[in-house]
Amino acid sequence: MADFGLKEQLEKFGIKKALGYLGKDPDQNIPKLLDMIDKFDKDDMYKGQREMFHRFIDNPENNWFKLIKKLYATVDLHVLQTIFANFIVNATLIGGKKQETVRKKYGCNVPWTILLDPTSACNLHCTGCWAAEYGNKLNLSFDEIDDIINQGTSMGTYMYIYTGGEPLVRKDDIIKLCEKHNDCVFLCFTNATLIDDKFAEDMLRVGNFVPAISVEGTEASTDARRGKGTFQKVIHAMEILRNHRLPFGVSCCYTSQNVDAISDEKFFDWLIDQDALFAWFFTYMPIGTDAPTDLMVPAEKREFMYHQIRKFRETKELFTMDFFLDGEYVYGCIAGGRYYLHINANGDIDPCVFIHYSDSNIHDKTLLEAYCSPLFMEYHKHQPFNENMLRPCPLLDNPYKLEEVVKATDAHSTDLVKKEDVHDLCAKCEARAKEWQPVADRLWVNSEGNKHGLGCENTILPQNRIDHSKVRLMRDVIKEDIEEDNAKIAAKKAAQNK
Repeated sequence: MADFGLKEQLEKFGIKKALGYLGKDPDQNIPKLLDMIDKFDKDDMYKGQREMFHRFIDNPENNWFKLIKKLYATVDLHVLQTIFANFIVNATLIGGKKQETVRKKYGCNVPWTILLDPTSACNLHCTGCWAAEYGNKLNLSFDEIDDIINQGTSMGTYMYIYTGGEPLVRKDDIIKLCEKHNDCVFLCFTNATLIDDKFAEDMLRVGNFVPAISVEGTEASTDARRGKGTFQKVIHAMEILRNHRLPFGVSCCYTSQNVDAISDEKFFDWLIDQDALFAWFFTYMPIGTDAPTDLMVPAEKREFMYHQIRKFRETKELFTMDFFLDGEYVYGCIAGGRYYLHINANGDIDPCVFIHYSDSNIHDKTLLEAYCSPLFMEYHKHQPFNENMLRPCPLLDNPYKLEEVVKATDAHSTDLVKKEDVHDLCAKCEARAKEWQPVADRLWVNSEGNKHGLGCENTILPQNRIDHSKVRLMRDVIKEDIEEDNAKIAAKKAAQNK
């Protein structure tokens, strides 16, 4: 892969000038900052996104413009500048070009972000969580995570998201990785019970770590799933983060039992009052042989979430995204390395955090080899899994599509407790998928994605369709390229250390 000369490109972009804009009047300088990004994106890879942000800033009363101004008011300047440089410039502008180069060269998916589990351990035991039974069994070592990030950044991936288990069980290593890879952004799904002042001070120092705190609506609904007293610990963690002027958001898994609480306007207003900046929503998935199916959300409640998220996205000072219901903005399923993948604490490289099947492991394959593996290429071939982007998932919405992909590639279950047959897993989702289909089809008729041609140039993330005739699966060639790139990286670092 080509060395894009990150430092040179940053200088060309005028990063110092751009960062200076972040420390001054947002009303005057946000438009200037966006103009700079327009000039940098000469190939129009992010034209749709840039146009979207221009619409926001043209109206100072827009709720998203107010959210951006809130960043200025509530987040430490060093942190704000670091996240801007790493997220906007590295992960999006420069990283996107690197990713596209690799996509074209090998005909495979290359992710914008990698989710990984530093540990299988967790200090809670949440109902319906597939990780609840894992225990303190497996960990990715510091060196293994470091190697994953080194491989990822060489191909343009500068965004890393920690899952688990509870990632903050490993918070010392997490901070060390933030320090070493100070050109990356690290987000963490966490129950927040291990956040304290010492860790907040470390976060403030590194500037490139953002927690997404798991919360389930009200105190009653959160404690019902996560254990008594958890909600108060979440409130305390949010207070610590506010006091240190650190950005944070929330992660919300809605089930049949808490969907009313999570979809309530009072919950969104409470998040804003707590100074949360974003909210990621996920519907419950029955992952694991013993996972209860009665927690799956019925179609009418899923539709209600669809409308609530869109309504509040237009009116509230909170960036919201639903992992499943926003498929129209990202052209369906984003897994299988298309925009992200998952690596568990055993090193298995799964196509999705909810799809625990794999044909690759970091201990015997490079990331690039995994991207070109039969399972990931089969994902690549089938995406999108449905022309209706409100039915994006090969499991939840098109359950036997997943079975087809897994059986075509001889992928195996990577569940850390009890292996689950893919047919049995798909069967658990069949009834809800059939229930959701007519609802999704009705919603799709009038959706933004359908109106704009399935959301190609209008997606939140850039869409890169690939010519399958150019797919290369030559293992020896791939290894030679990797060895050559690693040699170049090593030589460059050696020269810098002299």
